[in-house]
Order: sequence, then C-alpha cells, then structure tokens
Amino acid sequence: MTILVTGATGYIGKRLVPFLVNEGHKVVCVVRDRLRADKSYFEDDNVYVIEADFLNPETLDNIPKKIDVAYYLIHSMSNSSKDFETLEERCARNFKNYIETTDAKQVIYLSGITNEDELSKHLSSRKNVETCLASDRYALTVFRAGIIVGSGSSSFEIIRDLVEKLPIMVAPKWLHTKTQPLAVRDVLAFLYKSAGNEKVYNNTYDVFGPEVITYKDMLLQFAEVRQLKRYILTVPVMTPKLSSYWLYFVTSTSYKLATTLVDSMGVQIIGKPSDINSILGVNPITYKEAVALAFEKIEQNSIVSSWKDSMVSSGRLGNRLHKYVNVPKFGCFRDYKERWVIDADQTVEKIWSIGGTNGWYYGTILWRVRGYIDKLFGGIGLRRGRTSPTELDAGDALDFWRVIYADKSKKKLLLYAEMRLPGEAWLEFKIEDHKLKQTATFRPKGLWGRLYWYAVLPFHGFIFSGMINKLVEVESQKAVLTPENVSNV
Repeated sequence: MTILVTGATGYIGKRLVPFLVNEGHKVVCVVRDRLRADKSYFEDDNVYVIEADFLNPETLDNIPKKIDVAYYLIHSMSNSSKDFETLEERCARNFKNYIETTDAKQVIYLSGITNEDELSKHLSSRKNVETCLASDRYALTVFRAGIIVGSGSSSFEIIRDLVEKLPIMVAPKWLHTKTQPLAVRDVLAFLYKSAGNEKVYNNTYDVFGPEVITYKDMLLQFAEVRQLKRYILTVPVMTPKLSSYWLYFVTSTSYKLATTLVDSMGVQIIGKPSDINSILGVNPITYKEAVALAFEKIEQNSIVSSWKDSMVSSGRLGNRLHKYVNVPKFGCFRDYKERWVIDADQTVEKIWSIGGTNGWYYGTILWRVRGYIDKLFGGIGLRRGRTSPTELDAGDALDFWRVIYADKSKKKLLLYAEMRLPGEAWLEFKIEDHKLKQTATFRPKGLWGRLYWYAVLPFHGFIFSGMINKLVEVESQKAVLTPENVSNV
C-alpha cells in the first residue's frame, strides 16, 4: 500500500515511518520544512518527502492522489497561540477536504482519552478534531491514548528529571490523579497494524496499559527501576500556576508546555475496554517494563525521536528552519575566529558532540550560568540537552540552541539561539581551506540589543577563543597548528 504520514518529523511519526517501511509499504511523508525531515527518508526508495502545510491549502497540490491510507498525527502542545483550538480545527478540516479528493480508503488518527466530563482545552481540541475528520468518503479509525511512555517522550523525560534530581518532593495534589500509561512501542503497534485492516474501519478505541496508577505511583515506580529511594509529600495549596513553575524550574520543559501538562494532569485518564488488543494482537506492557525498555534505548544511544526536538519545546522558530539558514550580515555584530586544523575528522566529531553532557569544551560553567539566567527570565535554559550524544540533524534541540543546518560531509554546523535575547543569534562552525572558521552573529533589536552585545563582549573573547582552540586540539598530540602540519580537509 501507499501510505501518507503527516507529522512525519514528530515524536510518533518519526518512529512510525520505519515500521510501515518494514511492512513493505511505500510511505509519503508530509513535512512543513524539508530541512527537518530525517536523512534516512531521502536514502530509502520507498520513502517520499513532500513539503506541505495543512494550514495553507494551496501548498497541498504536491501530495499524491494515489494513496491507500493516511495517518493524521498533527498535534499542538503549545500555548503560544491563543487560538490554537481554531488552528487545529482548521488544519483538520483542510486535511479532510484534501484527503477526500484522493483514493484513500482509511484515515488513522491518534487522539487522547477523553472520557471525563471536564476536559483540558487540549483534550477538548483533540476530541473536536475527531469530529472534523469524520467523512463519508473514507473510513476513520481513531486511537485514543493516555500518557505515552518511551525514551524521549515528554512524560518520561519530565518524570526522569524529577526522580533523578529530587530525593524528597513536595508536589501538587494532582499527583493523585489516576491514569493508564502506555508504552510507545505499543502505541506504534496499534497504529501500524491497523493500516488497511477493515476490522477497525469507522471505529474509535481507547488504548492503554494494563494498570491504573497515579502520577505519584509513576514517580515511585520510575525510582524503583532506577534503584533510587524517593519520598513524595503532596500538598493541596499548589495552584496550577505554582505547579507549572514547579515543573518549569525542576525539569527541562518550557513554561508553556508545563502549563499545558498541568492543565491535562488534573484530568483522570482512564480508558474504556474494547476488543482492540485481540483484534490487532497487541499485549501492552506495564509501566515499569516501559521505563526499563526506554533506558535500554538510552544506553544504546538509539533514541529515535524526542519531544525536546519538537519546535514547540521553545516556540521561537515554529516550523521555519529555512528562513534562518542564511545568516544576516547587515546590522549585525560578529565574533569571527579561525584556527588551522590538524585532524579534520576529529574536529568534526568534536563539533558534532558539542553541548549536552559533553559541555562546550571551554568555560562550560559560564554557559551554565547563562542557562540559569535564561531560565529565570522564562527561557528554556540548558536543560533540554541533546537527543543523541554524537549525532545532529536539522531541527534538533541543542541546549538553548536549535540546529538549523548540519552536514558532516560539508563539515558545517549552524545553530540558532532559542534563549531569551534582545535580538537574534547564530553560531556557525565550518571547515574550509584547512581552517576551522567559527562565527557568532548577533542581530540586535533596538538599544537593549546593542547594550547586551557590549555587555557580554568581554566574555566572548576568552569563551569563544577557548572553545575553538579545544575543537582543533588533537588528542594524541598537543601540536602547534601551522600550515605545514594541517591535514587534508
């Protein structure tokens, strides 16, 4: 079959595509920015990448008409837009209107469990999207999932931050809210096994794990898997706003996402039983098994996708990477440095390993201080880290930077700053003519932007000099860098 996957760069979509390809399907990945598409998509003859935006119907003409199944995996967990519910509805209607002009026989939508009378605005929006997608021209299959647990999922990473950082937690009362967490591997099984399966046509199913547990139970069981002793005291006086700040300062989440999560965590998420497990042959694993499996992936450095790489983890760029690839020159301040390169391959590997637990090679404490300051002013700080310790792709989060361009063969990496700034900033590394060229560019916004640049200028002198020196330094020898001993780049 030919299968259309929207949200192909998202947490679920990025993991679903390989499953569909392994099942022998041809997959058409719809992305809003080709720069964010996984490199493997362009290397597989059975995967096609189409750039389109369902908020703009005029961009949809490139999507092929001859498709059999379409996945709708477009969600927003951001509060950056006050009318996000309207945008989600418009997006769903545009999707439906276009898919009705194709040969698609089935649309599969991943929604959220919505069995309570009072729902958060995000769950209400997802329920409304279900209504928008219903059609007489194709069969709609809806899977409603609760908390999804897997390496890189937002719930997993937030709980990980809390458990590993806080031996004693004074937590909000919503920790007593009940839920049924589901492993991401089981979510994917429900999704790919339902493609073209007429038994699930025009049906809606709640999909969930085998246990009903509270968020407090999730924290304590997570601690057991990590062999940590943790104590949790819940208090009734934490308002939603205080709860959001609690998550924001302790975990790697943004404040906007923390607000969204707190809004949803006050709602009990218990699924309604059905025969979907037997229909598709899926036997969901327990929460502790899901956590243990996630850590296996982390230890193997095989995290396929992470919520931190979602563009809503910061909200600054949206899905417009291509607009930031060309670094501006006019009206900007620049800090340019270059050094001779002895071992180009080693330098490239260092560049591709920068940030996260590896740090920034020089003045890392100052980078951390900048991260704390950013956090205090409502920014993302350094806690996002990076998904892979050695690989970078366009769209990846890298501490308080976003990867705009990454090409090892061309030996070039371009980052865009997502910290709070009175302006915009880029950091570029590239190797040309046997030299590493490192450029920090800042486009100030008004007087405050210019004052900011001059205020940090003294620190740039030794931070950026120290960093480039470490990047070109050869581990096996502390050689003096000269034109005579550089490697062939």
